[in-house]
Amino acid sequence: MNWSLRLPFLSLSFSARAVAVGSCLLLLVKVGSVLALRLGSYPFTETSWLSVLLGAGSEIERMILMDHRLPRILTALGAGACFGLSGAMFQTMMRNPLASPDVIGFNAGASCGALIAIILTGGNVLLGALIGALLTAILVVSLAWKEGLPPQRLVLIGLGIGFALAALSDLLLSRTDARTAADMAEWLIGTLNARDWQDVTIVWSGVLLLAPALFWIHFPLARLGLSDDLSSSLGLRLSPLRLGLTGLGILLAALAVCTAGPLPFVAFAAGPIARALVPNGKPALLGAAVIGALLVLAADTASRMVPSIQLPAGVFTALIGGPVMIWLLMVQFRKGKL
Repeated sequence: MNWSLRLPFLSLSFSARAVAVGSCLLLLVKVGSVLALRLGSYPFTETSWLSVLLGAGSEIERMILMDHRLPRILTALGAGACFGLSGAMFQTMMRNPLASPDVIGFNAGASCGALIAIILTGGNVLLGALIGALLTAILVVSLAWKEGLPPQRLVLIGLGIGFALAALSDLLLSRTDARTAADMAEWLIGTLNARDWQDVTIVWSGVLLLAPALFWIHFPLARLGLSDDLSSSLGLRLSPLRLGLTGLGILLAALAVCTAGPLPFVAFAAGPIARALVPNGKPALLGAAVIGALLVLAADTASRMVPSIQLPAGVFTALIGGPVMIWLLMVQFRKGKL
């Protein structure tokens, strides 16, 4: 069953399955957020965390909830949504479920740029991540350009550049003192430890600013999932459109990396999971955003629940995304695309 919403300036269609899946995913995000607020080394009862949110509660409860847990949860949701959106865009544009910013080097460029900014200035993480991701994209696109931007060529070159940047990050860590190297190594795995309201402001302001562009590109992005000849016959200018989508995806990836670190496999796994839940052939940007947010929130909550040690959230996203990657590789092999 499908429903349509037609306005003078807008036309949208919804399927019953998409609405049901979306409602379930949003419910899971709500439940996961409540559990993340309540669980931890200082557990909250249902009445205590509600009273703190309403302005009551003790001073230590307000500090733990309002200064530590709530910013961490909101940052996790925002960074996960950015990762999911970026991954779904690249995978749809390149018609390859193995193509995501963490696979083709853009996350590595953002993290390397942020690492250089931290070493040189002690801050400016967002600026460093944006510059690193932008320079990586320029390099990858320049090397991949051949009378246009062939998707397979872009994936292979981006994969090689990503390995080179990961090696450069390791080299930079070896040149710092042991304490700084340990902190940076944890950040390079991906962590939401010590997030504050500034991180929340950065990631959600970026999402809101980019929301109109994300809404506008949904229609042409769906057509890019077709063959190049068919997409061109529909009036799309493929190379400029791919360049614009690449820039938008880089901005989303950089926002996520600068606030949560280069969490592995979130951008990679969110899109395929969303398309498996609602197999309608569309880019599934909204579903990928919600699933990305849910993955990061679940990984961060699990990292806080490990007794005695604080594991980075990236360890748990790798545990989630690794099996998804194996599944996708098996699917691609069975289809004869590997």
